[in-house]
Amino acid sequence: MSALSWHVEHWSRLQSRRQRDALPHALLVCGAAGLGKREFVQRFVKGLLCEQPVDGEACGHCRRCLLLAAGTHPDLIELSFGLRKDGVQRSEIVVDQIRDLSVRLAMSSQFGGWQVALIDPADAMNAAAGNALLKTLEEPAAQTMLILLADAPWRLPQTIRSRCQRIEFHLPDAAAALTWLQDEGVGDAPAALAAAGGNPGLASAWAKEGALDRRLEVRKDLAALAAGRGQPMEVVKRWLDNEPAQCLWFAAQAAADEIKSKVTEKTGPLASALNAEALDHWYNAVNRTRESLRGPLRADLLLLELLAQWR
Repeated sequence: MSALSWHVEHWSRLQSRRQRDALPHALLVCGAAGLGKREFVQRFVKGLLCEQPVDGEACGHCRRCLLLAAGTHPDLIELSFGLRKDGVQRSEIVVDQIRDLSVRLAMSSQFGGWQVALIDPADAMNAAAGNALLKTLEEPAAQTMLILLADAPWRLPQTIRSRCQRIEFHLPDAAAALTWLQDEGVGDAPAALAAAGGNPGLASAWAKEGALDRRLEVRKDLAALAAGRGQPMEVVKRWLDNEPAQCLWFAAQAAADEIKSKVTEKTGPLASALNAEALDHWYNAVNRTRESLRGPLRADLLLLELLAQWR
């Protein structure tokens, strides 16, 4: 992967704090998926646990680096979705996991340096787990660092967010994103970047999986429904078979383009009969529906209700 220019400032600030021996006991590393924050954290942790780092970069060949590469470093604790008693993977991080983590962090470092606990995705902790973590954040052990990774930090309680040093990744400017995409060999980088809403990581992934074709199909579906030619249930079936959350992302983009056309009193690309205000309401409904797909409600009914409002 090409170097990520939008990491440079965050990296420099973090290493400056390390040189001053002023690293925080808790980091919240957040931002939209696709901006490389997990790669950033892995790079930072490797350097933090290395015996002889250079400018924060791990040497890659000392004993600690080799243990880390093998996944057996005793001072790195990684916490994610666990398994239920029936062997099914959980969809949230639960309180028992956080309690076990706290016990581990109360022990001394095996190598006499930093102990690092990585919680990913931290925004998947349930309320009880969040409360348990708060106790650990309030009484941090020396040379212990908690790193919380979150795509949606607003799902974390404010009490947790306020006790972490926040590193938030924002979308890079278009020129930097396009340069990176071109270095990655992404064809039609401008179109891919537009489809991903300016997010270069998503643009690269989506270009490789053919999402630009899916984006076009979503627009065709909406145009057909607006013209009275399509059947909502058929559209629902297609979207459910083709990354429904991504289809909704593209539907919201299409609605935004339609709104721009209505504002300038031109016929929109979808020829919707909805006015600008109604389109704005539908745009918001699309985003709510995309969020609701994470929950227990039936996805087909959510999509059908949404498309029933489109015309």
